[in-house]
Amino acid sequence: MRGTPETSARPDSPRLVDRLGRVATDLRVSLTDRCNLRCTYCMPAEGLDWLPKPDLLTDAELTRLIAIAVTRLGVTDVRFTGGEPLLRPGLADVLAATAALEPRPRLSMTTNGVGLARRARRLAAAGLDRVNISLDTLDPARFHALTRRDRLADVLAGLSAARGAGLTPVKVNSVLMRGVNEDEAVPLLRFCLAHGYQLRFIEQMPLDPQHGWDRADMVTAGEILAALRAEFELTPEPGERGGAPAERWVVDGGPAVVGVIASVTRPFCAACDRTRLTADGQVRNCLFSRSETDLRALLRGGASDEEVAERWRANAWAKAAGHGINDAGFHQPDRPMSAIGG
Repeated sequence: MRGTPETSARPDSPRLVDRLGRVATDLRVSLTDRCNLRCTYCMPAEGLDWLPKPDLLTDAELTRLIAIAVTRLGVTDVRFTGGEPLLRPGLADVLAATAALEPRPRLSMTTNGVGLARRARRLAAAGLDRVNISLDTLDPARFHALTRRDRLADVLAGLSAARGAGLTPVKVNSVLMRGVNEDEAVPLLRFCLAHGYQLRFIEQMPLDPQHGWDRADMVTAGEILAALRAEFELTPEPGERGGAPAERWVVDGGPAVVGVIASVTRPFCAACDRTRLTADGQVRNCLFSRSETDLRALLRGGASDEEVAERWRANAWAKAAGHGINDAGFHQPDRPMSAIGG
């Protein structure tokens, strides 16, 4: 049946399709809302009101939901996020259970890198394929000011350990902020080129718990690329971008590339292929969604796998056309990034 996006009937498909024909195949799983850093753009110095332990999915509940997504809903990629995912005690077991699924999904993790040095090989052995590590500055004093912690050496050690464990390509996620670290675009790229890491700049998004995000403080993709082009030759990477969030550029003829995720100034919602599961069992069809579907209650109420899958499909079908950041009536989601997962 055909019709407008608002009136079309959902097709008889087991996959996570929406009214615009997008299919979610990439699952972002938040393992915890806790973090061992206190990045100024993410949370206050004292931290947040963490989710009560009884509200969190158990490892068994978590792996069951991931299995439903992979075996019934067509998910092919699972990314573990937080908060800080390394703080999840059962991380290795969750990875191993996910890697054992058929068909096996690709497994990645976004982490701040603190504590990764001593765990990288064990996580790789459990099934983790690659990592993204957050690093906004190479200056120790600035790192301390940004994160309120003196852990830059640990992050750098985590990067090196990830590469040594074969968690490649090792990607570095960097957020530039005006008046804070906007001068580090070139140094960060030089660092990543020297060590064989893939750098991805991310425009700062309105996901802070204080709701203090100001567009004027955001360093835009255009500004980042202009700074890089002053020192490097950048050419668009050939091939289709697909649902990848980063626009990628070949640096000085290759093979190295640099990416820019321009969620605010160059939205890529039309090709979005993501669905998100929070640490307390809520599924979200957009990072900026203001509504969620409670899968934890279904699990604890005795629902079957197919009943859970059908509720997940309904959540995907209701996905909006875009995140609406640039709309006059935009409102931030109630949950901050640390509680949603990246």
